Amino acid sequence: MPPARSQTPSHADRPITVAVLGFDGVNALDLVGPLETLSEARAHGGPDYRIDIVALSGLEFRSESGVIFRAGGKASLNAYYDTIIVPGGAGLREPRNLDAAAAWCRKHSQTARRVVSVCTGAYALAAAGLLDGRRVTTHWRFMTDLVRLHPAIRPEPGALFVKDGPIYTSGGITAGMDLALALIEEDCTSRTALAVARELVMFLKRPGGQTQFSEPLAMQMRAGDRLADLVVEMRSALKSDLRAEVLAAKAGMSPRHFSRVFTRKIGETPARHVESLRIAAARERLESSDDMIATIATDVGFASDDAFARAFERRLGVRPEAYRQRFKLCPPNVGKVLKG
Repeated sequence: MPPARSQTPSHADRPITVAVLGFDGVNALDLVGPLETLSEARAHGGPDYRIDIVALSGLEFRSESGVIFRAGGKASLNAYYDTIIVPGGAGLREPRNLDAAAAWCRKHSQTARRVVSVCTGAYALAAAGLLDGRRVTTHWRFMTDLVRLHPAIRPEPGALFVKDGPIYTSGGITAGMDLALALIEEDCTSRTALAVARELVMFLKRPGGQTQFSEPLAMQMRAGDRLADLVVEMRSALKSDLRAEVLAAKAGMSPRHFSRVFTRKIGETPARHVESLRIAAARERLESSDDMIATIATDVGFASDDAFARAFERRLGVRPEAYRQRFKLCPPNVGKVLKG
């Protein structure tokens, strides 16, 4: 009998079985990135990940870019795996593949310790009902569509990855590698995860809440949408009064209708989006300047530096000071190879 999911997680001295789902039209990096990251762990004192690539149909499948993979076997509803990983790709969103992947995820979620999606692999988890009521991320370009299809999810637009109970979702492609590092850290130690990151020449550690990109989330909207100008105005006037009722008046809508339309278009409420814009602007200042944190907090529209710090940590998982230490851009010449 497979162990129950509530048992104590595996450790470095115990093999951890992992199934990675393969299908025609998979994004090759979604599949290979986490696989290679986990595989590197054992060489650095980490867990022995026993990884199987399992196929939805034929053993051979072709990625979106034309790479041909060969799975070790077909996806079974009866096999036990500690961790299952569902990569994204256009092929997964085809009805036949999506239904089969959803059934596989639903079955394995009953016994697996954790279920992981990379990028648009979240579509399979959502179709299986595993994301209802949970905080979720996916590639920023697909978040609005995922919310439209599955309104019961709680979107975290732009986040690198999100853990909600035993369910893990991640953003686009390379974010799957960041999530794999987090899995290694969870199974073993931070030291091992950092050693793997160094070996793979990855950033040593990016918090899960760090955004996928620095552009405002308004870029997810359709060109010409009547809210587009308002969102741009919001971003350029972060110190202004950006309460929902004020924004609704500018958009010529009632507050209730405005909130409903805005949330559907953007993927988050007006208040949360204002906070997203303010956090994004603060990140840029923390990365590129030596300004005092209290000054940055005021300049981006927070009522106090304490309110800013609490919102920042809630979103990104680190305090502003720690974020600056990790991500501040190097001054000129730092990090260049010395000659001589």
